[in-house]
This record gives sequence, C-alpha cells and structure tokens, in this order.
Amino acid sequence: MSATTGPVAINTFREAVRDRVLYNLIFFALLMMGAAILVGEISIGIERLVIIDLGLTAISIFGLVMSVFLGVGLVSKEIEKRTLYTLLAKPIERWQFLLGKYAGLLITLAVNTAAMTLGLAAALFYVGRPFVRSDASILIAIYFILLEFALITALALFFSCFTSPMLSTLFTIGVFVAGVFAADIRNFGALAKNPALKGIATLVYYLVPNFQNFNAIAAAGHGDHIPASLVGQNTMYAVLYVAVLVLASSAIFSRRNLK
Repeated sequence: MSATTGPVAINTFREAVRDRVLYNLIFFALLMMGAAILVGEISIGIERLVIIDLGLTAISIFGLVMSVFLGVGLVSKEIEKRTLYTLLAKPIERWQFLLGKYAGLLITLAVNTAAMTLGLAAALFYVGRPFVRSDASILIAIYFILLEFALITALALFFSCFTSPMLSTLFTIGVFVAGVFAADIRNFGALAKNPALKGIATLVYYLVPNFQNFNAIAAAGHGDHIPASLVGQNTMYAVLYVAVLVLASSAIFSRRNLK
C-alpha cells in the first residue's frame, strides 16, 4: 500500500469503527450465535451442525449488510461532507483515493468478521464440542465469505461512482441476487424457446459474479473436505473480478465532474 493510499485506508477504517451501525450488526450477529446454542441444545446430536450453520449464516448476512451500506457511502459521504475536495487538493490521484477507501473498508470487514468468528468459536466451545482437524473447513468457509464481501464492496464502490446512494444500494443488491441465482438463470435461458431470452440469460450468467461458488456453509457444517483447488479458483476469480471493478470505478470517477 503506497504512502498516499495508506492514510486514506486508515482513516476509512477509523471512521467505520466509530459508526454505531457496525456495533449493532456485530451485536445481532453474536445474538444469533447465542440463539444457535439454544437451538443446538434442543437438537440432540446435531449441535455442531446447527451452531456452525447459523453462525456462518449470521456472519454472511450481517457482513453483506455492512458491505453494501458502507460501500455505497464511500464516495457519497465524502462529497456530502465536502472533505473530498480537501483531499483531492493534496498530491493524491482520484484512483488512489478510491483504492484507499476500498482497502479501508476491507480492513473493517475483516476485523468485524474476525470478531464474529471468535463468537462462533466461543459458541462451539460453550457446548463442549472439541475442535478437530475437520474444523479447517469452517475457516475456509469464512475465507470464502470474506471474498464475497470483497466482491460486494467493489460492486457498491463501482455503482456509487456514478449514481446516488439509493440507486447504488438497489443495483448492488440486484447484482448480488442475480449472482446467487446465476446458474438458475442460465438453466432458465436454456429451457426458453426464445433465442433473445436465451442470449440475455447467458450474458447475465457470465457478467454477474457467481456468488454460489463461494457458498461452503453446508460443507463446513458437515465437516466435509474443501479441496485446495477450489480455494485457489475462488481466490483468483475474486481478485480478477475486483480488479476489473476497481479499475472501472477509477476510470469513471476520474472523469466525473465534482462541481
């Protein structure tokens, strides 16, 4: 991280940490994990499965909310507070500003995900469930969730460079939903008799990020082995997709009239 983007990233992290919304989301995520303990005690013999499934789902849902609503405000908040003009008056390029804001939010999401992961570990420890080697799949599932956050944040940043916060939120959520059901959209297009509809479905399948590839919650719950090849594929896929989105965001933001 360069000397120009580093301070921007640190300030973004500090601002996000001071945001009460983050603490509320973490509280509800930990509360859900507490509920998982109660459900696990009722569900005899499947405590591990219930706690891991609910815990990872809580991390995914609340992290998604953080990624979207904080991501769409990365640019708009700076413009509304007019602090952006002060920053750009210094020797910093617009793309460096965007990269710093993006990195700062990723650090925030990683820290909060780590806190919720500790909550999940505490829940498993509370029910007296010893940690075994197969629990490595839980960490891999959490890593995949972080890759999802990186993609969603990049999408929110991209849309926020040329639309309002409301539209950015709607577009980001829409792309996320399309990405979750990308395979179903492609299959629907294959069954359609209309060539135009089939072409649109195929185009959507290849354009939107396939978030279903990052879903390893069920595998982690059952202690299934997650191959290293899948970890590498998902990592490369997320890195390339994020790189394209950040480059596109920088190109749009560099040409945007901020007056």
